[in-house]
Amino acid sequence: MATVHLRIGDLVWGKLGRYPPWPGKVVSPPKDLKKPRGKKCFFVKFFGTEDHAWIKVEQLKPYHPHKEEMIKINKGKRFQQAVDAVEEYLKKAKGKDQTHSDDKSKSDKGRKAAKPMKIIEEDDEDAFKGGSSDKEQTDSDPEPSSVRRLVAGTVSGFKWESSPVKDDPHFHHFLLSQSEKPASSMEPITKRLKIIEEDTGSTSIQAADSTAINGSITPTDKRIGFLGLGLMGSGVVSNLLKMGHVVTVWNRTAEKCDLFIQEGARLGRTPAEVVSMCDITFSCVSDPKAARDLVLGPSGVLQGIRPGKCYVEMSTVDPETITELAQVITSRGGRFLEAPVSGSQQLSNDGMLVIVAAGDRSVYEDCSSCFQAMGKTSFFIAGEAGNAARMMLILNMVQGSFMATIAEGLTLAQATGQSQQTFLDILCQGQMASTFVDQKCQNILQGNFKPDYYLKHIQKDLRLAISMGDSVNHPTPMAAAANEVYKRAKALDQSDNDMSAVYRAYIH
Repeated sequence: MATVHLRIGDLVWGKLGRYPPWPGKVVSPPKDLKKPRGKKCFFVKFFGTEDHAWIKVEQLKPYHPHKEEMIKINKGKRFQQAVDAVEEYLKKAKGKDQTHSDDKSKSDKGRKAAKPMKIIEEDDEDAFKGGSSDKEQTDSDPEPSSVRRLVAGTVSGFKWESSPVKDDPHFHHFLLSQSEKPASSMEPITKRLKIIEEDTGSTSIQAADSTAINGSITPTDKRIGFLGLGLMGSGVVSNLLKMGHVVTVWNRTAEKCDLFIQEGARLGRTPAEVVSMCDITFSCVSDPKAARDLVLGPSGVLQGIRPGKCYVEMSTVDPETITELAQVITSRGGRFLEAPVSGSQQLSNDGMLVIVAAGDRSVYEDCSSCFQAMGKTSFFIAGEAGNAARMMLILNMVQGSFMATIAEGLTLAQATGQSQQTFLDILCQGQMASTFVDQKCQNILQGNFKPDYYLKHIQKDLRLAISMGDSVNHPTPMAAAANEVYKRAKALDQSDNDMSAVYRAYIH
């Protein structure tokens, strides 16, 4: 096995987990970021993003000798932008080197030479202690001479994946700190909250945008449990694991746990076992009955609740169900938070959900790093548990009604001899333009109804929203009309297709 010798400033290809190789530069870590124990690693800052990570030495290759190989197997737009950033860096560094060389030739020949840079090798345990600061080593600094003398030796056991990088705007979610201890204490969430006073006198709390989008986060040291690995839950758990959380999972269909066990999750045999093993347990299931059964059923959550244990209900259910669950959890000394999410399977996978929470404020704060890992923004709604359920049902009622209207417009265009594609093109150039409209309509025109958010679930949310309106004697005629269309789509066996399959209710 050829030994890899690297110095601060060297350009490399770094690989983390199942993600493709990415161009980066070896830099000095922050002084308070300790090197992980175990295998030797280097601190790498990646080009094209603001991300950085400790990368094991066997997952690093010199940049120049392997450049052509990497470019051949990775074709994504963001990957190409990263490579372009490297070339721009080299170009600037070359220019600075030339200027420095010219100036040096004119300077006093007796001028003291600069102190040589220390070589960092695999067995150098103290390599990163007391190193230069980030200010001394930036992407705009001249390229160290070591960049031009990279060792091209192969590294045993490093298998590069040939799958291309997906053109994913949130690709950098995978770059996370692997340090044994956090780089720095996460700023208390109470200091990062924006308080919005409403006319009603109630207060909603909007958390700052998730740092999972903009860089690494500091995972909580609390043990996390997660119950339910459906369309939404699977993406949430994946992002929790990527961001370094310790997660124990359970699912009614046990086989769904296998992939997450391979990614580092632990397996719980029952909901009660998961709750008893973990400090904070999240659940995300399909409907009110499933949520109740999970808590109150045999080997359910309630049997594992002990004083101080936290339970977070992420399912979109009615406020009455939330009130019931909150009462039984707190009656056993547990702490309860509801935190339903707005989004889809794709947004869940991308860590871009919007979380709406209510209940125990201290639990919300304890969940800070988890919410940052799974979402782009989180809101805390003041008042009683159940307020988040009310807000989420209203949001989904609007979304479901809007989807039904879009489907109605597409089919009316076709019935009157108009081009559906032209209708979509015009729509997406106007005030109603959105990624949601474009993606859903394109899928409809392509006949692609692969579920991103189940039709049966949006119909359930419409039904619950209508019932909520009835409870306060508030009319919901638009939601009621949309609900009838979704019920027809369900009768046409569209329940397990995407919500956009409501389109088929108009053509049958």
